[in-house]
Amino acid sequence: MSSARFKYVFKYIIIGNPSVGKSCLLNQFLNNRFSDEYEITVGVEFGAKTVNIEDGNKVKLQIWDTAGQESFKSITRGYYRSAAVGLIVYDVTSRDSFENIGSWIKECKQHGNKEMTLVLVGNKIDLENEREVTYEEAEQYANENNMLFFVMSNFMSQYSNYFIIS
Repeated sequence: MSSARFKYVFKYIIIGNPSVGKSCLLNQFLNNRFSDEYEITVGVEFGAKTVNIEDGNKVKLQIWDTAGQESFKSITRGYYRSAAVGLIVYDVTSRDSFENIGSWIKECKQHGNKEMTLVLVGNKIDLENEREVTYEEAEQYANENNMLFFVMSNFMSQYSNYFIIS
């Protein structure tokens, strides 16, 4: 695709613990569909989408979905460097994934550019009866760490308004 088709290119990196829904987030954004089959991400997966912005220009989003397993960190660290946005995803039903956000922030600061915008994304809000992390708790954490904050569900259409990455 030639650069004449879009005015800007932004690289996003999706990070977080294994099984928090990083690949589902990418699939939902790119294809508007949910798959309940879990497939481990090996290393990094890539997707791109061109979107229109308010001023009429087009922006190309390059989205890198990284494996959350410790064994892949040496591979995924190189993808932090030129990322404009780091999406740190946690599972609202997993206290452990929330408690590891600090280590993901540290990864971004050590391996990313100093201008990177960090976004905290609470996933799986359709599983309210299994929730271990409250909205208020996560929102406070995001505020204290100068992060944007969103909640979402890849699964239920009634939550489609929560899938906002802008």
